[in-house]
Amino acid sequence: MVWGTTYVATTEFLPAGHPLFAGLARALPAGLLAIVIARVLPRRDWWWKSAVLGFLNIGLFFPLLFVAAERLPGGVAATLGATQPILVAVLAVLVLRERFSPWSLGSGIVGVVGVAFVVLGPAARLDVVGVVAGLASALGMAFGVILTKRWGRPEGVGPLAFAGWQLTAGGLLILLPTILIEGVPDRLDAPAIGGYLWLGLIGGLLAYTLWFNGLKTLPVVATALLGLLSPLMAATLGAIVLGQTLAPIQLIGFALALTALSAGQLHSTILGRKSVPQLPVA
Repeated sequence: MVWGTTYVATTEFLPAGHPLFAGLARALPAGLLAIVIARVLPRRDWWWKSAVLGFLNIGLFFPLLFVAAERLPGGVAATLGATQPILVAVLAVLVLRERFSPWSLGSGIVGVVGVAFVVLGPAARLDVVGVVAGLASALGMAFGVILTKRWGRPEGVGPLAFAGWQLTAGGLLILLPTILIEGVPDRLDAPAIGGYLWLGLIGGLLAYTLWFNGLKTLPVVATALLGLLSPLMAATLGAIVLGQTLAPIQLIGFALALTALSAGQLHSTILGRKSVPQLPVA
């Protein structure tokens, strides 16, 4: 839900035309802060694994997300991002060798339809670069979720340190392109600084710590379906903060998306119970 504030923060507070700097400001300071607090560094093969996960979950995802947010209406960008559960359901079969689940795939499709009802309007415009960026960000994050689930988390490493490794790695990958291509925005006023702090500390450090903690505990597709809350939150903030109205079709979309999310969680819970071996009764 916190990630759903990205669209409002980007369009209302951040300087336009600086998606790389926005990704850098969101990732690197938060990652370094997490490492300082946790005082744990990667060991052995977790150096390169953290770099790979940091690239997929942060270094690739953040800039593409901000490009999509700047070049597309929030509704279009959110709908493209909502395809992530579908991609995760497919990748779970291909990479994790999980059994194909029509229920999980169907939940993802219904969720995207619900989100589209909520956030797409007749005036929604399409920009080729923005659409490609939105789909690529969803695909990169889907791969990141799958590999995070496959590799797990090192023994004795908490979610704060785990998030810090990836935020730092992703931020370092963005650093040089940001310097060479964009540089620092000419003007950083109080709203912009506040927006960067919010996205870095709350949308980055706090949200990713919770995300990686949940990803270790929950089934991978069920976790990805929780991402549907992001565009729903964005639409809610549009109504509360920007004064946008919610038509009946949007309320139907809310119901569809929440139903898909709940159905995915229920299905995963049922499968989890079936997979637990039953102990003989004494």
